[in-house]
Amino acid sequence: MNGEQVRALKDEEIAIELKKSREKLFRLRSQSVTEKVEDVSSIGKVRRDVARLLTEIRSRELAGQSK
Repeated sequence: MNGEQVRALKDEEIAIELKKSREKLFRLRSQSVTEKVEDVSSIGKVRRDVARLLTEIRSRELAGQSK
């Protein structure tokens, strides 16, 4: 998910995607400890997705305060 896609989401959709991404990150981390992960770079990709979502949430909070 790139920045444009994140900005196009509604607040509720961002919250849902954030929850899904955090759950996926948890599964990937636990998989990396207990067994082999097929795509090691997927952990970093999911981390960046979480960061994008959190950044968009924060920017919307700040935009709402400035009005």
